[in-house]
Amino acid sequence: MAQNTRTVPAGTPTNVTQKHNKGGIGESILRPDGTLKVTGEFAYSSDMWHEDMLWGQTLRSTVAHAEIVSIDISEALAMPGVYSVLTYDDLPAEMKNYGLEIQDTPVLANGRVRHHGEPVALVAADHPETARRAAAKIKIDYRELPLVTDEASALAPGAPLIHEGREDHHIGHVPHPNIVHRQPIIRGNVEEARKRADVIVEGEYTFGMQDQAFLGPESGLAVPSEDGGVELYVATQWLHSDLGQIAPVLGLPPEKVRMTLSGVGGAFGGREDISMQIHACLLALATNKPVKIVYNRFESFFGHVHRHPAKLYYEHGATKDGKLTHMKCKIVLDGGAYASASPAVVGNASSLSVGPYVLEDVDIEAIALYTNNPPCGAMRGFGAVQACFAYEAQMDKLAAKLGMDPVEFRQLNAMEMGTVMPTGQVVDAPAPVAELLRRVKARPLPPERQWETAGENADVRALPGGLSNTTHGEGVVRGVGYAVGIKNVGFSEGFDDYSTARVRLEVINGEPVAMVHTAMAEVGQGGITVHTQIARTELGVTQVTIHPADTQVGSAGSTSASRQTYVTGGAVKNTCEAVREALLEIGRRKNGSYHPAWATAELLLEGGKVVTDGGEVLADIADILEDEAIDLELEFRHAATEPFDLVTGQGNGHVQYTFAAHRAVVEVDTELGLVKVVELATAQDVGKALNMLSVVGQIQGGTTQGLGVAIMEEIIVDPKTAKVRNPSFTDYLIPTILDTPTIPVDVLELADPKAPYGLRGMGEAPTLSSTPAVIAAIRAATGLDINKTPIRPEALTGTL
Repeated sequence: MAQNTRTVPAGTPTNVTQKHNKGGIGESILRPDGTLKVTGEFAYSSDMWHEDMLWGQTLRSTVAHAEIVSIDISEALAMPGVYSVLTYDDLPAEMKNYGLEIQDTPVLANGRVRHHGEPVALVAADHPETARRAAAKIKIDYRELPLVTDEASALAPGAPLIHEGREDHHIGHVPHPNIVHRQPIIRGNVEEARKRADVIVEGEYTFGMQDQAFLGPESGLAVPSEDGGVELYVATQWLHSDLGQIAPVLGLPPEKVRMTLSGVGGAFGGREDISMQIHACLLALATNKPVKIVYNRFESFFGHVHRHPAKLYYEHGATKDGKLTHMKCKIVLDGGAYASASPAVVGNASSLSVGPYVLEDVDIEAIALYTNNPPCGAMRGFGAVQACFAYEAQMDKLAAKLGMDPVEFRQLNAMEMGTVMPTGQVVDAPAPVAELLRRVKARPLPPERQWETAGENADVRALPGGLSNTTHGEGVVRGVGYAVGIKNVGFSEGFDDYSTARVRLEVINGEPVAMVHTAMAEVGQGGITVHTQIARTELGVTQVTIHPADTQVGSAGSTSASRQTYVTGGAVKNTCEAVREALLEIGRRKNGSYHPAWATAELLLEGGKVVTDGGEVLADIADILEDEAIDLELEFRHAATEPFDLVTGQGNGHVQYTFAAHRAVVEVDTELGLVKVVELATAQDVGKALNMLSVVGQIQGGTTQGLGVAIMEEIIVDPKTAKVRNPSFTDYLIPTILDTPTIPVDVLELADPKAPYGLRGMGEAPTLSSTPAVIAAIRAATGLDINKTPIRPEALTGTL
């Protein structure tokens, strides 16, 4: 059962301007989409329907690296019910590639495929089964090429180049064309610092490829419009980024591609890149009919990027009294065949590779490779997850070598406000790392071996193996592990990270109503709930309408990087404040002569009325507005960041940092290698909880994803063929309700004075430290030196 506690230190600023409006910030109001989702009534993008629509199907490569010798589409075109078959030669525009940062991804393969499952051809037909069978009739002759699958094969002399003739802005500073991006960070003098170390530990760590595993597959509906453009209804994370990539390859101006967000069934980074959007639009324009594409689960595994698998090499030193002396590391991320978000992931992995610790002497290198493996990009935690797994294992090794308690060792080296990061950036907001660790350690441990003490109430599900009844407790041992992590918030390294909000205030049926319009993608994070709360708080109204997200309003950026409540929430707050001032100006103009408070008092909007800070009611909002409407659209930007230096890695690259700690309690069947996570307690600083229920849900969800990659989740890529071996939920396992332990949550609210309401982005941090905490607990239970995720039974039983 979930539990949470809340700590708000006395005097903590929250910057709340309107404090007494029901349903405003700080309340755990229910989500407007919640009931619909749990009852199955919510309309997801895959539920969309249009009269006379066709169904689209993508034909994907069956090999990972090959020259396309020929494509024969004649049999597919001849099938009854088939309206169109498209290949690379049918693309309408000069621009035929797309990409988040580097436009290296072809809309359809051009003479060569670079990974298993790459799109080669498209089919539109009057029935999904007809489209599928027609795609199967397309004949492709491949001539297979040598594979690049890891660092050794990517950087070997004479290695095949995944992208020949690169011209992107990273090519000038990478030592090999098969390296997407490289970011070193050098600070202090590691060689001199090493001399001060009484103990040195080294480690080599392997992090597996994790899938976002969202339950709603990629889907969308493209409808051709009378002006030659297209309307696209799609599940995505970033409407305006999609628009910027779609319009050029369609050969259309942006204003002729109109996008509307449809129901999104989860994202976690996997919808930040283009999947079926361009393909649906191409087929709709080619047939002049609406076209719907819905991936099945098998295709979904090939239709989006994954979390970068990684090799991490670390060295740490410490003095005999437990102070860290230096850190040296190399992080190698496998970006797969196309760049996606790899450059930004490299920046995060390198700049956060030290963890939440004070270290003055570091030598860091992070690279992302081009290979023939599946493309990898954004996933919750974005480079910081892989690094946290490695540096937290190192902290446990150091503590053991020094004979120190692992939590006390971490607390001794914990950063705090004012700490200088290895990039030279000063941590300018609360950083309660030591306190978070104290809280998770102080929590009472769950009872041991309950199956022996509970008698008739013993629950077999609490044992490793659960309902499969593989053990009655023999060979079962307990372990406890700790971890803490640091994550950045928002887009970094000089990216112009902004959001836009339009707010309209008017009287409808005698009552003031606010409408909030943004392009924010609601992917399940609860943003529309928070926007409603902000509008109620700032405008003093009860009725708030959320306009569907689309591209008819300015960009809201991506629903990623734990940024939306900060940035789009900030935009909604700022715009509401401007609307409030406009309303008060109308009130002053109409009523100022009747009461001096209009000119002299601090005026608030509460309960549909204008009141003084002393509580005196001056007017109803409805009476001030009458038939007028206030309609404003404003942008919000956080403090500027800057790129990291390409030689030293110095620079103020991040907006904000966020922290979480975990304590894992596990029980391991050492005979069968089965693991039961009994409890996964966490503490996290969120700055200001705008909706505590949503905050706790986010923390528990992120914690569960971290649990998954610790003990079960991994996309298996055959090293000999670079083919994905487990593209299904039968073989790619994710935690179910039976795998998910009790997750007690301890929430701190230490405000960041630079952020709206003092809030801190919090959606990703729990995904970092949950993984190493679980693995540390398994190490403690078994005594094994585990350096890979996920941990499989054969690794625990020695039967590899």
